[in-house]
Amino acid sequence: MPYVLLAAAIAAEVAGTTAMKYSEGFTRLWPSLGTLLGYVVAFSLLAQTLKSMSVGTAYAIWAGVGTAAIAAIGMVFMGEAATAAKLAGIALIIAGVVLLNLGGAAH
Repeated sequence: MPYVLLAAAIAAEVAGTTAMKYSEGFTRLWPSLGTLLGYVVAFSLLAQTLKSMSVGTAYAIWAGVGTAAIAAIGMVFMGEAATAAKLAGIALIIAGVVLLNLGGAAH
């Protein structure tokens, strides 16, 4: 169950960050409210996750997967350049999360 909550927290954070892109510096009402809602839901679900998962594991997954997802969304849907450096960065983020989980954060 904690991984389901964590996945929902990641989805909410990604939705909030995506809405933030469209808020134009919080000058547009609906995207700004979407940002607020996304982050409230994300942090609430992350807090619930931390009841049954170590903070190192949960945060590594939440931050890493969220960062990689936002970078991919930017490249695929928002016209950001998909450079070799960005793709390598995403791969390194994912590798880092995996290594943290295999090497001690989960234990």
